[in-house]
Amino acid sequence: MFPRRILFTCALLFSFLLAGNSLMAQTQKVALVKLPHLQKYLNSTSDTTYIINFWATWCKPCIEELPNFEAVQKQYAGQPVQVVLVSMDFAKDLDKKVVPFVNRHKLQSTVFLLDEPDQNAWIDLVDPSWSGAIPATLFVNNARKQRLFLEKPITLAQLNTYLTSTFSHTP
Repeated sequence: MFPRRILFTCALLFSFLLAGNSLMAQTQKVALVKLPHLQKYLNSTSDTTYIINFWATWCKPCIEELPNFEAVQKQYAGQPVQVVLVSMDFAKDLDKKVVPFVNRHKLQSTVFLLDEPDQNAWIDLVDPSWSGAIPATLFVNNARKQRLFLEKPITLAQLNTYLTSTFSHTP
């Protein structure tokens, strides 16, 4: 039989390991990427509808609509629908602002920070009509030749409407 002290120590160690795993599960990785990473989504030939939302931690309308994108990601789990949240914050703010924001809000969608300071070099690749204002969202499914760009905040009802009527997905 094990002495109580050893059992207590093992139980305590096991509790710390569980707590550590739970904290790690809550921490979202946010990559700092260049344009080719974004282009993988823009040019994908898979039959996946990508909902690419451009946002920033300092943009109030962006922050208000983020829960809508998270809800859609959950509603359409198991379907060829993927939410991608592209932070437009400065690269220097990744660790001190973006990662803490993502973790505090428990964002589960794919999140990365686009490190391309010259917007004129890439903004037309997203959509030629885009002025550069955020929030902005691109729905794209290249396999179906479907594309919709919106330069405004989007409600959950609007997201669902676009996905069901334009892109023929059902939650």
